[in-house]
Amino acid sequence: MAPASRSRPPVPGLLSSTAPDGDSAAPDGDPTGAPDLITLGRRIRHFRTERSFTLDRLSAAVGTAPSQLSLIENGHREPRLSLLRSIAAALDVPLADLLAAEPPSRRAALEIALDRAQRGSLYAALGLPPVRPGRKLPMEALESLVGLHSELARRANESIATPEEARRANTELRLWMRARDNNLPSIEELGEEMVRAAGYTIGAVTHRTVARMAEQLGFTIYHVRDLPHSTRTVTDLANGRIYLPPASIPGGHGLRSLALQAIAHRVLGHEQPASYSDFLRQRVEINYFAASALMPRSAALEYLTNAKKEKDLAIEDFRDAFGVTHEAAAHRFTNLATAHLGIPLHFLRVGDDGALYRGYENDGVGFRTDPTGAIEGQLVCRQWAARMAFTRRDRTTEFHQYTDTPNGTYWCTTQTGSTSSGQFSITVGVPYAHSKWFRGRETTRRTQSRCPDDTCCRRPPTELAERWADQSWPSARLHSQTLAPLPQGNFPGVDDREVYAFLEQHATT
Repeated sequence: MAPASRSRPPVPGLLSSTAPDGDSAAPDGDPTGAPDLITLGRRIRHFRTERSFTLDRLSAAVGTAPSQLSLIENGHREPRLSLLRSIAAALDVPLADLLAAEPPSRRAALEIALDRAQRGSLYAALGLPPVRPGRKLPMEALESLVGLHSELARRANESIATPEEARRANTELRLWMRARDNNLPSIEELGEEMVRAAGYTIGAVTHRTVARMAEQLGFTIYHVRDLPHSTRTVTDLANGRIYLPPASIPGGHGLRSLALQAIAHRVLGHEQPASYSDFLRQRVEINYFAASALMPRSAALEYLTNAKKEKDLAIEDFRDAFGVTHEAAAHRFTNLATAHLGIPLHFLRVGDDGALYRGYENDGVGFRTDPTGAIEGQLVCRQWAARMAFTRRDRTTEFHQYTDTPNGTYWCTTQTGSTSSGQFSITVGVPYAHSKWFRGRETTRRTQSRCPDDTCCRRPPTELAERWADQSWPSARLHSQTLAPLPQGNFPGVDDREVYAFLEQHATT
């Protein structure tokens, strides 16, 4: 089976029909596949010059003034279908060829790209005169101009993706998912359909099953030690290969997920992200697909429903039943708990410094937010289970706690872990009324949180503040990654040069 096909790639350096600032640079094409006005005009001009027709000669043949034909050829006027038939007949060209959506030549494609770029508001804001892409303009100059416009658009998009805009985009996506109870049925169905077709029946999904899913799409999985530093996976569409890190991780839970995420881009029909919002949406979708394949809905719901009947729901058991990480199981639980079990809940990943790295809620627990509405980086209350779990010495099992908050009482289960960058905790919490379904509900551990009131745990005691406010000068530990620029490329954070060199090297091996 051949690798999953993609639409015909654009001419390198060409711009799309939408300007980088979102303004339409040209009328959209007809949904039936007809070209936009610029492409149509260039095709008419191509066939006219190919048959050595002047504008005067063609205008005489079709009964339309040369000036009107010129407007049509330059994409400034939409011709009537009857006129198009007359032009096709005069030039002895099938009407279908005249209406084809592809530019007739490389030069025509470049001329269209230049024309579109110069019509956009991005170029208009420069106050420069347009360059007419006529026949006398050398091909090299045309290539250079289109390349310059492409770089101008890239830099404009780069400047838009400021940290503030990125946080706004992430917030919008989080709220969009909350409105859907973190559940995406269409991806659920696709993930289960594919994993079942690859031979999955029950229990944990094996590496071999994931490899079969790749094979069904015409891809082979390769584990390499020289994966580009800016990537997690690389997919070679030309040779049908998915490159992953070495298969030396104990259990390899992450490798299955990475492979499934690479597969997801293909089965979900993703194109190169046009904005940071697109990039974030794609990341959510591929992670969701991977989870729906590793913990298929029917098997997961059968397991969780039985546990709920027994009032013995436990994230650690769900984790072990499907052979995934605790975080993956906890997040997957959020996909299914509300939509299928009727349980509202919240999820947190918190660092040992108290910062919230990832969060979801539809139970009204109330996260701190910054002025953009983002929750990432906000400090979690010291009284919440997500931070209290760091205070205990025995961390082998889940930590359970009730917390009284201004929004109600919540029961939470937390598991801690560690990475090379520090410790973290994973928490799933529910309103008090739903704690009855979970193991650990009998805990007597209970705290009180007044957050977001700063007197709860953020403001220092008055006597300490008076003693040390003017007698201290701490040096903050700078999170340098927040200041380091990401590599610039077609995909956010990816170094194109490194990736292309990697693909070229491995394509010959």
